[in-house]
Amino acid sequence: MPRRPATVTQADIARTVRAAKQAGASEVEVRVGSAVFLIRLESSTGPDLPPVPEKEIVL
Repeated sequence: MPRRPATVTQADIARTVRAAKQAGASEVEVRVGSAVFLIRLESSTGPDLPPVPEKEIVL
């Protein structure tokens, strides 16, 4: 069975995180199919609360 190219690459995730940083986001949520990746850009000092979506960043 031949290998198929990845649907999402590391470069795609890196571009998403860079765009979120430039927009001033403190958290990035990346959804790929049924997988969800939550990336915190700044250290959290308070209790671990679920992310609150403010606005969606579309690349």
